[in-house]
Amino acid sequence: MGQGARARCHWWAARTPHLWWQQVYTCLIILTVLSGSFVQCCGPGRGGGRRRSPRKLRPLVFKQHVPNVSEKTLGASGLTEGPITRDDPRFQSLVPNYNTDIIFKDEEGTGADRLMTERCKEKLNTLAISVMNQWPGVKVRVTEGWDEELHHAPHSLHYEGRAVDITTSDKDRSKYGMLARLAREAGFDWVYYESRSHIHCSVKSESSAASKLGGCFPGRGTVMTPSGLVPVSDIREGDEVQVMRADGSLVFSPVLMFLHRDLGVSRSFLQLTTSSGAALTLTPSHLIFLLQRRLVPSLTPTVADALELGGVVLAGRVEAGDFLLVTGQKGVRLEKVVAIRHELGEGVFAPLTAEGTVVVDGFVASCYAVIDSQAIAHWAFLPVRLYSNLKEAVLALLRALGAITPSFPSKPVKVYNDKRFFNGSRYNVRWREEALGNSVDDRDTIHIHWYPRLLYTLASWLLPAHLVYS
Repeated sequence: MGQGARARCHWWAARTPHLWWQQVYTCLIILTVLSGSFVQCCGPGRGGGRRRSPRKLRPLVFKQHVPNVSEKTLGASGLTEGPITRDDPRFQSLVPNYNTDIIFKDEEGTGADRLMTERCKEKLNTLAISVMNQWPGVKVRVTEGWDEELHHAPHSLHYEGRAVDITTSDKDRSKYGMLARLAREAGFDWVYYESRSHIHCSVKSESSAASKLGGCFPGRGTVMTPSGLVPVSDIREGDEVQVMRADGSLVFSPVLMFLHRDLGVSRSFLQLTTSSGAALTLTPSHLIFLLQRRLVPSLTPTVADALELGGVVLAGRVEAGDFLLVTGQKGVRLEKVVAIRHELGEGVFAPLTAEGTVVVDGFVASCYAVIDSQAIAHWAFLPVRLYSNLKEAVLALLRALGAITPSFPSKPVKVYNDKRFFNGSRYNVRWREEALGNSVDDRDTIHIHWYPRLLYTLASWLLPAHLVYS
């Protein structure tokens, strides 16, 4: 096998070990989907959860926190977004918790301790059930919730309604270690046996928590089409966008579907800036092609080095010094990441192409997210590609038999707020709607498509934990 062939094989395997077993996992997922595509796979709360294996719960010890990272990191509750006051528009996102199975100390007498984010409320209610099951007659007691008087440390998540301090109703300190463990099992993103008198628990923000299920680009991101740069929010199924093939060449390929498409939501995004000043914005759970700095063979790595030694990783794991694939007039080149920052963005969009890649803001990115393996994700969407190919084959056959006659517009078609002419490609423009003077409908902007949502849920059950974004 030549060097180019080895590079292509290595690239699509994405440096994932035991690819054969991963394909077996993927086949199991696909078979499950095909045999039960109309079954709703649900878990407690707003999404399916990982299957719990029967095991003995181990209490936390004093000053231990789980996970073993800082509270305000991506692996825990994430970055702060600023204190919420009663005059802040975000105050409307806080909800009161009137669960009778929870005791609120409410020292202030204002009911502020009952206010929290929807995610925090959900986890606290789950914990209340676990506590009553663990110790009959005992309830969760909340000593601190949302803090509007700034009594906590700077940048505390109490100011955002994302943290609670808890005890048991009987104030038995011997139970606090197990209470902390139960809080973690209930889904709190960070639990800390902070004091002999209470347990501190916090959750991710609503925007960052929602981004865990799907990985996307913001609406302002741009993709290259045969007619030029277009906002990803203006792309529809069937439009051609620039992608990268396994050999590193750039071509145009139709969008088969949107894995996630929502115009009106806000999300927490990562912005990766390279040495040239170019920047890519995407969610931390999205996969991106790169050459990690520890694998760089020389001071000036080439695209060939990236194809041979590079891989595909979750954007949240990109570090300064890594090299990303950037497109230009002369093809693909490497640029070093010099800055990484977090920001809020409007709209979420995740187009899927047959190649499993897409060029956004001039960067080569994957179409997939959540599953930390380009190979597994690409295999999992094989039914989508087969369906698309079958549909086109049937249409081509019907045209050949004269059963249907394609009608092509004879005038310029207005798309993407610009003028361009139909070029004969069955994918290139949305003339079916707009040739008749109709604007493109946004009825399909309904969050995450059912197929990837089902795959994400099944993946959390069937795949090893290290392959699923958490």
